Amino acid sequence: MKRKMTFAIGLVVMVGLWYAFRPELFFVTREVNERFPSLGEAGGAMAVAKGNFRSLAHETRGTATIYRLADGKQTLRLADFETSNGPDVHVYLSAAQIEKGSDAIKTAGFIDLGSMKGNKGEQNYDIPANTDLTKYRYATIWCARFGVNFGTAPLS
Repeated sequence: MKRKMTFAIGLVVMVGLWYAFRPELFFVTREVNERFPSLGEAGGAMAVAKGNFRSLAHETRGTATIYRLADGKQTLRLADFETSNGPDVHVYLSAAQIEKGSDAIKTAGFIDLGSMKGNKGEQNYDIPANTDLTKYRYATIWCARFGVNFGTAPLS
């Protein structure tokens, strides 16, 4: 009886750890190749800010560009993008370059543009209207579950 109880508790702990860390995500590549939002409108978009990703907790590379579209909306485009996969990874615009720590990003301020669509490829993220782009000067790939910055692109 004691052996069965130990086995059951061990199984519950292992399932809990698997759910928390999602180790299989580190071996899965989700490639995304979204089209540029204004592809049909030649010359309808203007690059407002651009920067190259710099690796922090995980190797991250590619270019982040903020575009103002013909209809006035703004979008962040990740091009030639590649990073590690993980649980609960988001794309943020942050007000400061955050090396590590969720307290630092909360203090600096950020806008969550949504869950990362894929860890490789071209992808677009809508920027909320009235976002002050003079304040949010960094594109950041952030693991919300563990408070880890995968990589940051300073935008200028």
